[in-house]
Amino acid sequence: MEREWAVVVPGHSCRGRVSGRCRALLERAAELVEERPARVVVFSGWATWDGPSEAEQMLEAWPGRRDVELLAETTASSTAENAARSLPLLLQRGVAAATVVCAPLHAARVTYFFGGLYPQFGVRCEIRVARALPTPQALAREVAAAVVAPRQRRAALAELRALAR
Repeated sequence: MEREWAVVVPGHSCRGRVSGRCRALLERAAELVEERPARVVVFSGWATWDGPSEAEQMLEAWPGRRDVELLAETTASSTAENAARSLPLLLQRGVAAATVVCAPLHAARVTYFFGGLYPQFGVRCEIRVARALPTPQALAREVAAAVVAPRQRRAALAELRALAR
């Protein structure tokens, strides 16, 4: 028996508000859920400012179906944590496959974290990109993040293994 499918949307904000890029991710995720109803949609991202987290803002801005479970994971502050903190939510719901929606420049890092972690715990993972124009800031962020990515993935894996015990 095939288990359920989920959509995961890592957050992106600008000055404490969900960015235009993040709204494009939400639109793309909503299109996917319209084509194939998901068991759950997880929005992942924390708050570094006063006010609602990225995840809570994405939940509020969700343009898609409301007949699916919508979850705000509010503790992740990096892409590695987005993967590590969303995975237990999927496993608790019997999800066997997930689609992660991200911006084109973020796809390599999302693949490294989600694609490197989810399958180790029995969840197939695919990455879908939303239309989002790259910016110099986004490119700089991806280059800088690549330096710490191996350490972050080891930490995320350790977190997941500790939860599995």
